[in-house]
Amino acid sequence: MIITEILARNARVYGDDIALVERDPSLGRRREMTWESFHRDANRFANALRAIGVNKGDRIAHLLMNSIEWLPTYFGILRTGAWAVPLNFRFEADVIAACIELAEPKVLLFGEEFTQRIAAVKPRLDAAIERYIFFGEAISCPDFAVHYLEFIRGIPADDPGLDLDIGDDAALYFTSGTTGLPKAVRLTHRNLEHACYVENLHHGQTREDTFLCIPPLYHTGAKMHWFGSFIVAGKAVILKGANPKWILEAVSEEQATIVWLLVPWAHDILIAWEQGELDLNRYRLRQWRLMHIGAQPVPPSLIHAWKRVFPWHDYDTNYGLTECTGPGCVHLGLNNIQKIGSIGVPGFDWECRIVDSEGNDLAMGEAGELLVKGPGVMKEYYRNPQATAEAVKDGWLHTGDIARWDKEGFLWLVDRKKDLIITGGENVSPVEVENFFMEHPAIQDVAAIGTPDKRLGERVTVIIQLKPGRALSQAEALEFAERLPRYKRPRLVLFDEVPRNATGKIEKPKLRERYRHLGS
Repeated sequence: MIITEILARNARVYGDDIALVERDPSLGRRREMTWESFHRDANRFANALRAIGVNKGDRIAHLLMNSIEWLPTYFGILRTGAWAVPLNFRFEADVIAACIELAEPKVLLFGEEFTQRIAAVKPRLDAAIERYIFFGEAISCPDFAVHYLEFIRGIPADDPGLDLDIGDDAALYFTSGTTGLPKAVRLTHRNLEHACYVENLHHGQTREDTFLCIPPLYHTGAKMHWFGSFIVAGKAVILKGANPKWILEAVSEEQATIVWLLVPWAHDILIAWEQGELDLNRYRLRQWRLMHIGAQPVPPSLIHAWKRVFPWHDYDTNYGLTECTGPGCVHLGLNNIQKIGSIGVPGFDWECRIVDSEGNDLAMGEAGELLVKGPGVMKEYYRNPQATAEAVKDGWLHTGDIARWDKEGFLWLVDRKKDLIITGGENVSPVEVENFFMEHPAIQDVAAIGTPDKRLGERVTVIIQLKPGRALSQAEALEFAERLPRYKRPRLVLFDEVPRNATGKIEKPKLRERYRHLGS
């Protein structure tokens, strides 16, 4: 079922139930929306777009912070038959312009926070953009845009009545761009539909569940996790901000049952608890049944610590890529807690292979590139046939990640192919080094990279971010590392903040550039 039809069904059957809640603790504001209002707002926005000439196959760019308007406008775009083009709110002006030049959308939705960035590159955008729609305080609306409320004023909320096919194109999602300009991933309505089934079958959401959404909605991870609740008309709470206290308040006051966290946020909650900043007895938390993490490798020490504090939680980790419509092509599974550290088994309707550089399948225990195949694989990299041909071969998506099977059929992520450290001819997995250091009680976060070395080619270098109020010397860190095999031990230890992007991934290209001068 096309996801716009799922929304229409939810409105028919559960119209008066709360569909969305927005919590903005920084403003002390809470807003909510029923399924009927969600449905009508999507229709109204679709009809307003149709009135200015938006047709099937057009593109509509979407640059908004998480808010209660995000999803109705997204669904409104889909109801016109146009493609939604969500943009990363961390993109700088030049990257926004490059994305617009590639996608050539007719319309750009943007929030007040992005006015300066849009204005700075507007001459480049005007070649494609015919209408700018502004979200924010009316007094702040720039002259070149129309305010959202003005744009939909007087527009009917009936269904636009456009027939869509499950194979139609639905969206362009841009990759994170950590290795250059982002690529545009072209997804169909079938891709989006499959994400609903995958997430629901993996986590068993019902209409009684409440999903707490914190990560950015422009990313496939957050939205596609919510799809598992959406398909059964479960409520979603959009929390603006990842402060540990705000998260627990939202879980308690909204009676959230499912929370998807990024690694840094889970760390922050545990650290706040360790330091006495959070009294768990002040919150209603027993209904919180599932904490799951995705988007980046998860240190096993983090989950062991989490289970000590929240022993009743089910836990799952989800592996995915934008190119396979977000999470779920591999997942640990709720009943496999004994396999913490593994990314899990192939997800619902997914197949996986581990291959060598020639495309030959490798035996159990041998590390090679992870390939995935299933209904979530993208249609293409938009307007990039060469990259598409390199990434998708005979239906198999080449992930660029190195993994291995164990004897029980579980997959273990070794690392990104481009992030492997080659020192003295030996391959070192940064993830393995990072997981090792995360066991140290003084360490909050850590990144392992290779820095140039004349003799070895690269040397293992770790960047350590300490917990507040904790101390650790370089000599102590090196002594701690003596339990590692000699070739995996860091030769250089640095103390700095570990940069992560909006979806929690360590920005290793940034670290390699920052410390490239340390070569010997």
